[in-house]
Amino acid sequence: MSNEGTLSGLYPFLHGKTQDPAKLQTALLHSVAEKARDSRETNEAFFGGQAEILVAAARTLADVYSSGGQLFSMGNGGSSCDASHVAVEFVHPVTAGRPALAATNLVADLAMISAVGNDLGFDHVFVRQLVAHARKGDALIGISTSGYSQNLIAAFVKAKEMGVATIGLAGGDGGKMKSSGAVDHCLIVPSTSIHRIQECHVAAYHIMWDLVHTLLADDRGSAARKEKVQ
Repeated sequence: MSNEGTLSGLYPFLHGKTQDPAKLQTALLHSVAEKARDSRETNEAFFGGQAEILVAAARTLADVYSSGGQLFSMGNGGSSCDASHVAVEFVHPVTAGRPALAATNLVADLAMISAVGNDLGFDHVFVRQLVAHARKGDALIGISTSGYSQNLIAAFVKAKEMGVATIGLAGGDGGKMKSSGAVDHCLIVPSTSIHRIQECHVAAYHIMWDLVHTLLADDRGSAARKEKVQ
């Protein structure tokens, strides 16, 4: 089929034609079903292969909070929204009875990002903030659908130098996030679809948040029982 024929089939309105309403509805419903199926299968493959890494990441983060540390989050584009979401989940828990935990979204300060990006380059926008605010014993979570975001990799490398625990969420083959050796716990969604990767990332950090609170509650309960015995 020629390019013109292909385009005509995909975008009939560009060629003065209209789609048959019944056929269009059927095609749209089929698209919904296929995307939902793909989402479920990707989700199952991700959690089936990454559950132990997710639990390990939650344990590391629980240890950070138990020791008085805090969490920093970062990401670009759509992943910057996830970085913001992560911070909100920890600072403002939606489940009654769970304490607020310190978390800072490194994407939030636009003046800082534009200043550092303009003066030093975009690769430094998270590094500069880490150097100023993070301390040994803190944690950093970075989110990238490709795993190749250079400003995240630079921040992970600096975090390791500083003694900051690192957690990464990526897709595909994990990219430089996985190969850099700077990420303690790297959760990789086995997909090249940005949408499917982002869906798994949201589920992953929600579960991580829940596991961290479960671990902290268990630690508090153990400490309380120990004090009672003494």
